[in-house]
Amino acid sequence: MLRVENLGVEIGGRRLLDGVSLTVGDGEILGLVGESGSGKSLTGLSIIGLLAPQARRQGVVTLGEVVLTDLGEGALCAVRGREVGMVFQEPMTALNPIMTIGDQVAEGVRLHRGVSRGEALATARDTLERVGLPPGQFPLGRYPGELSGGQRQRVAIAIAVALRPRLIIADEPTTALDVTTQAQVIALLTSLAREDGAGLILITHDLALAAQVADRIAVMQAGRIVETAETLALFGAMADPYTRALRAASTFVARRPATVAAAPGPPILQAREVVRDYPGARPAPFRRRARIRAVDHVSLSISHGENVGLVGESGCGKSTLLRALLALEAPDGGEVSLDGVDFPASRGQARRRLRRQIQAVFQDPYGSFDPRWTVEELVSEPLALIDERLAPADRRRRVEALLEQVGLAAADADRRPHEFSGGERQRIAIARALISEPAILALDEATSALDVTIRSGILALLAELTARLGVACLFISHDLALVRAITDRVLVMRAGRIVEEGPTEQVFANPRHPYTATLVAATTDLDRVLAQRRASRSLNEADEDK
Repeated sequence: MLRVENLGVEIGGRRLLDGVSLTVGDGEILGLVGESGSGKSLTGLSIIGLLAPQARRQGVVTLGEVVLTDLGEGALCAVRGREVGMVFQEPMTALNPIMTIGDQVAEGVRLHRGVSRGEALATARDTLERVGLPPGQFPLGRYPGELSGGQRQRVAIAIAVALRPRLIIADEPTTALDVTTQAQVIALLTSLAREDGAGLILITHDLALAAQVADRIAVMQAGRIVETAETLALFGAMADPYTRALRAASTFVARRPATVAAAPGPPILQAREVVRDYPGARPAPFRRRARIRAVDHVSLSISHGENVGLVGESGCGKSTLLRALLALEAPDGGEVSLDGVDFPASRGQARRRLRRQIQAVFQDPYGSFDPRWTVEELVSEPLALIDERLAPADRRRRVEALLEQVGLAAADADRRPHEFSGGERQRIAIARALISEPAILALDEATSALDVTIRSGILALLAELTARLGVACLFISHDLALVRAITDRVLVMRAGRIVEEGPTEQVFANPRHPYTATLVAATTDLDRVLAQRRASRSLNEADEDK
């Protein structure tokens, strides 16, 4: 159904894709895996011609009987959405924040089918219900900002499948989603592809995820396909050294890095009975607007040098709690103290002194950057905000050293955010958080966009910082394997409350709360996935013999 032959892309004399060839059949799922920056996303974009004007593309891409590489922009626009649907990595960036979800799903229907707005909205309503967003609970008039990350991803999937295309390209569709939502989104994508008989290219850095759903896997490195095979055959042979390296790196989080014990004395960060409410939907006229409780009497403490994990499903209140801990939002009840001082109540110089003590790495790096600034300006921004004045040369040296620490090149200081992949942008965000040498680092899904090899390097870096500087870390993550690997204690959050807390290994090995047990069971593990697939194949072969 899809054939890509010797695809190459060159920008500014730099060859980013070199001789990429792959095929996808009707109803087949192809996993495209590799490190961040290996060319996975660029391959997906190149298939449908979504490239920068200065990009030069070579090779042949054929969809059915149509040679896509021979089509002009106008003809390609007729193919995009109708014949090929694309699910992008960051739904909040891909969706229009000032358009309702109904209009965004209906937009492609109107453009390709030429129907009225009412007819297009009817199709949008059916499609949103198909992806698990029934109009009774999620009216078409809602905006993306009113939805959780998993719900926004479902809207992005609805846009991609509304016209039942022949091919779906899903670019990291589960990045930054919790384990249960990730399972739901992947099950949704695969079922939609199977129902419609569509081919699916799943672009991911998660080997376990690819092994779970893909019929075949293609491994990319530095713009080339280094190995392609049926899933079990690939992991059985792993003919290329790079595939073996990815396989080894994917189990890094199973080996707990060494950390230091929490320092005695009062905690550096403490929350007592924190409450945070938001206004609910607009009620009928003359009725009081209801309040939605996002954080419900949460208490926690973090000591110097301690690593604490906070896990839970998308929408459970983790990020809202973090904003209260960072004094970005004042709590509606309770207290937050940093270094013994009421953080939200502090002002002026006292607030800036406390800001130096705690820094954050947010979930969406692109959304937290000014796209007009260079990396040097972005990384050094906290120094200006906390009134630390450095000579330009000293500032440059400090930025370059941090970039190298997080796996980037010193020369990257002169580039801008749009020139990096999602994983590379997250590394820039980590460098920015480290530049003020904080006492506590709050990481909100900080490794969700990183491939397995870079993630292992970042985890090693964070472990080294904890040991060398006594930096405490609060890991807010849906990646339970990561939390298990690097934290001393873990808190499990559900519907705004902490439902379980304790030493990490104890909570994971013997969860007391049913919700914790559900999260642990939903965690994808490569060895377990491969064992299940082998067992399933053996049963099928036994049935065929009978």
